[in-house]
This record gives sequence, C-alpha cells and structure tokens, in this order.
Amino acid sequence: MLRMTRNELAEASQVAVATLADFESGKRSPHPRTISAIRTALETAGVEFIAENGGGAGVRLRKGGANNHGL
Repeated sequence: MLRMTRNELAEASQVAVATLADFESGKRSPHPRTISAIRTALETAGVEFIAENGGGAGVRLRKGGANNHGL
C-alpha cells in the first residue's frame, strides 16, 4: 500500500525494527503508546484508518496518496 519498509516504519515511529518484527510474528503484543506511535507514523505517510461502520474497520490511502517522503 505504502511501499514502506519495516526500517522506514521503525524510524518514523521511533520503534525498534526487532520490536516491529516481534509484533508481526505474534511474539509480543504492543503497548498502547507503541500502537499510537505506529499509527501516527502510518497516518503521516498517508494511511487513513476507517472506523467500524457496519462493514468492518479498515484502512485506505488518503486521497492524493502517500506524502512526499517517497513512501
């Protein structure tokens, strides 16, 4: 969706690459502050989080696509 690497997300969210890998593999569960940092980084990159609306929660790219960080 963004073409954002794990390293780029780690840098943007200030979360360690190994921590992101652990979340992805299910080895660890993120703390609320970590989820917030990752969400903020993704929103800055152009992701919109869609609230539950009867059809399920989801994500989409903001109109106009990702920001100018090349992501």
